[in-house]
Amino acid sequence: MEVAETKCSSDYGKPPWIFKGSALYQLHLVKSETARAFIPKEFRLVEAFGYTLGGFFLASYEDSPAGFFDELVVIAGTVWNPPTSCAWAAKVLVNSGDACDHGRKKVGLPSQVAKFSKKITAVPRRRKSKFSGFLDNIGLGTASSSTEDCMDVLVTETNGPSTIDICNINLTTLVPGMKFDKWKGPAIKMSLPSFSGRTEYNPNLLKYSCNIECRVRAVRAAEVSRPSLSSKHDTEESLSEHDRRNLSISVMLSKPLLALELGCLKMQVEAPVVVSHHSTSRFAAIDTN
Repeated sequence: MEVAETKCSSDYGKPPWIFKGSALYQLHLVKSETARAFIPKEFRLVEAFGYTLGGFFLASYEDSPAGFFDELVVIAGTVWNPPTSCAWAAKVLVNSGDACDHGRKKVGLPSQVAKFSKKITAVPRRRKSKFSGFLDNIGLGTASSSTEDCMDVLVTETNGPSTIDICNINLTTLVPGMKFDKWKGPAIKMSLPSFSGRTEYNPNLLKYSCNIECRVRAVRAAEVSRPSLSSKHDTEESLSEHDRRNLSISVMLSKPLLALELGCLKMQVEAPVVVSHHSTSRFAAIDTN
């Protein structure tokens, strides 16, 4: 089966597309009913006791086909793709028009342009455990300063003259311009398969993979909050758009399970393939290239 390519920014060139920088990958317990609002009905959700595995991926790319930009991927949940599983993105926010256009048209992502407002402050360091003190003594812990640098990232969705504050993310890791701790974590390679599509820009059901090389370590989970209602609306918004936005924010506010700092990140995104649906538990992929 041959599928015509969707035209996108020529700056991206041919796949695979390479992105370099750093990221925070945070896994959350998301209510199944919330996840199902985003995921096509033919997919079977990976769930237990009314919850699935979602979360978010917050990245800052220093080198990419679109140059420097920030990205927030809100992951609604995980669906079965025997013998493994794939993630489904509820929302993707980027501060690059080229990255937004490419994500929408080529990768089938629900991408939207946004503003990432960052503020760095020094806050008192939390009390350390005895184990943390031991790590400091052998050179694997953090510096012994009584303060630590904290970053607040306010993510604001923009649509022409309209702006909507989506969330505020409080980080004590991955603060740009600050030195990494002495121990960056082990070097690993992993693949993050995902489904996408079924959008107004790309109605096909797609599957793609992000092959990642990085230094990884577990860190304190970022604290996510919803900003006060200070958004500017110059255009009317449909009820469905409003509901979907609120549900994507609910994913961000759900209970965190694990936070991973991905340093020295190199992510290779493969060209998506169109998925042909045969049953509720088995899918066949058709290469579009």
